[in-house]
Amino acid sequence: MRRLIPPAVLLLLLAGCTTASDNADDGPSGPSGARWQPRPGVAWQWQLRGRIDTTVDVPVYDIDGFDQSGKTVAALHDEDRKVICYLSTGAWEDWRPDAEKFPKSVIGKSNGWEGERWLDIRRLDVLEPLMADRLDMCREKGFDAVEPDNMDGYQNRTGFPLKARDQLRYNRLIARMAHERGMAVGLKNDLDQIPELVDDFDFAVNEQCAQYGECATLSPFVKAGKAVFHVEYEVPTRSFCAQSRRLKLSSMLKKYELGVWRRAC
Repeated sequence: MRRLIPPAVLLLLLAGCTTASDNADDGPSGPSGARWQPRPGVAWQWQLRGRIDTTVDVPVYDIDGFDQSGKTVAALHDEDRKVICYLSTGAWEDWRPDAEKFPKSVIGKSNGWEGERWLDIRRLDVLEPLMADRLDMCREKGFDAVEPDNMDGYQNRTGFPLKARDQLRYNRLIARMAHERGMAVGLKNDLDQIPELVDDFDFAVNEQCAQYGECATLSPFVKAGKAVFHVEYEVPTRSFCAQSRRLKLSSMLKKYELGVWRRAC
């Protein structure tokens, strides 16, 4: 995640417009076993904290891969929802059950979030088997797709001399491994590399492109018939929804903690 929680919001953390019928038949796996392909404009819910509210009337949910069970995924499937598995693939998180499997040599500087540090994505010998295990977990729980986070370390102060080519190689590896497991995969942020990666990914996930004037950069995904799942945190819907509809983005306003609350375009 590029964004940081403002101090006032962080202290609080520490102490709709589209219905499920819209775009509901959004590229589900058919008899051929083809992976899911979300289309531009499909509505979604992104909830990474708290007990999952399965009553939000949208066809796509994005939830935490570790925290949520296969039972939750199955319950969403029973309501004809597609479900995306959130994972951090570019940063180490000290609370995850596999945290001790990461050697110190691949753990870098903080990415600005408590308990999280950038990973040395050049070390495929170390990271590929660890990420394979995580993707296996998503597949075993029945997820339809993966949202790999922290996929733009080369543009940040990671503690490692990461180059654009390192990021491209790593991002393509994650995409390939997800596809090998029959799951769709989204490109998280990493706007500068969209031209090179749009063919490798099935959708995009973006934070705050409206606030930073970057939303048009995501157009290659829409032109390819692929969804762009987009959230804003600090600007009201009246400031970005008109543009989002014009660009065919799947946009909503969320609070930084990514709980149940949402206000869709």
